[in-house]
Amino acid sequence: MTLRLLASQMAARAVQRDAVVHKWRVFRDIREAWELIGATERSLSVLNALLSFHPETALGGDAIIVWPSNEQLAARANGMPPTTLRRHIGVRVDCGLIIRRDSPNGKRFARRGRGGEIEQAYGFDLAPLVARAEEFRDLADAVHAEKKAFRVARERLTLLRRDIVKMIDVSVHEGIPGDWTRAERSYQEIITLLPRSAPRQLIDTISADLAQLSDEIR
Repeated sequence: MTLRLLASQMAARAVQRDAVVHKWRVFRDIREAWELIGATERSLSVLNALLSFHPETALGGDAIIVWPSNEQLAARANGMPPTTLRRHIGVRVDCGLIIRRDSPNGKRFARRGRGGEIEQAYGFDLAPLVARAEEFRDLADAVHAEKKAFRVARERLTLLRRDIVKMIDVSVHEGIPGDWTRAERSYQEIITLLPRSAPRQLIDTISADLAQLSDEIR
């Protein structure tokens, strides 16, 4: 037990009884923002398998508990080894995506009444997915926005590099007066600061330096 798990349980209890979400839409948002949530790619496979045991597309109501065995979960998670499965179940619990509802003997099962309705279930509670659906959607939107900003930054960097090289080449070819050797050296000094895999903030900084050099060349 950790304070994070307690917070997850409290959030699940506070969810409105009439709150309903589309389980695959929530899963899509979690898949997009898994790094921000603290999950792993393999744990998403386990969550996908776990959601498949809930018969309805909608998640909501008083109890959203599924009780597959580890063998059943592993089969739907592409034959994931038992030790790996248990580890990634733990990751999902730690991230607050699910809550364990353990029976006294640690088994997962459901007890039904005379009419066949479920009176008590022990297994994995999916209520946090309902309680945090809006949070997951906001995180997914933030990831999409950052990806778009990164793409725009890369495009701007590419255009600046292309234009500077072309302007220097045409100036040398046409014999336009200017210290084009210095301009080429300045360009190379800026570009050497760009690693193969650069974060957007660094790309923006380098683009700003290239934009200043481009203005000087013009």
